[in-house]
Amino acid sequence: MPNISEIQTTSFSQYLPFSHLLTLEQSELIERSINVVKYKKKDVIFKQDTRTSNLLFIKSGLVKIYKEGRNERVVILNMVDSGKFIGLLSVFGESLHQYSAEAVNDAEICDLDLKVFKEILEENFMYNFTLLKKISTEGLFIFDRLLSLSHKQLPGRIADVILYFSESIYKSEDFTFPLSRKELADFAGTTKESFIRTLTEFKNDKIIEIDGAHINVKSMALVKTLSQLG
Repeated sequence: MPNISEIQTTSFSQYLPFSHLLTLEQSELIERSINVVKYKKKDVIFKQDTRTSNLLFIKSGLVKIYKEGRNERVVILNMVDSGKFIGLLSVFGESLHQYSAEAVNDAEICDLDLKVFKEILEENFMYNFTLLKKISTEGLFIFDRLLSLSHKQLPGRIADVILYFSESIYKSEDFTFPLSRKELADFAGTTKESFIRTLTEFKNDKIIEIDGAHINVKSMALVKTLSQLG
């Protein structure tokens, strides 16, 4: 759990996504309403089926969004890094969180009173419109993720994981997986053993190089082809 003594009211409105669309008065209102909570690695930020009350976004760190099913099965839906919302779909869609969020590494999460945010949305058309597009993008991303998990063969799903971290998180073909092998398998919708075996096959085919959790993509063209072919 987060250290309650580290909760503080501060001026972090600049970390709110699309803050450039706010008026000065709106920024000041948000700054008076924000708390920042520090979470350590593996801390749960919110739990599936708990009540939504505040708007959350990330000042720093990486957060795992996951859905818990029967028999302790977990599906990782998304990874969210600094400057982005977490729990956005649940906040505006349901009274309960439809998934859980966990800090992948040490993270600082901004907590904003939802009533304050809704007041701003009522008077700021451009922010409202931009947020609507963001919600639609998140929904479509999760839709595509679930489609990939249900329709693609294992090599295509593993390729999707590599592409995701390379292009969306690290913007590099040389990076270190921030998740355990078990979590990566959950992300790909497979078992830990199958995930490791497929990564080894990618290595033997000289598509990637692996050193522990470190990945160097040697042929991004082949990774993309595997992803497209599914």
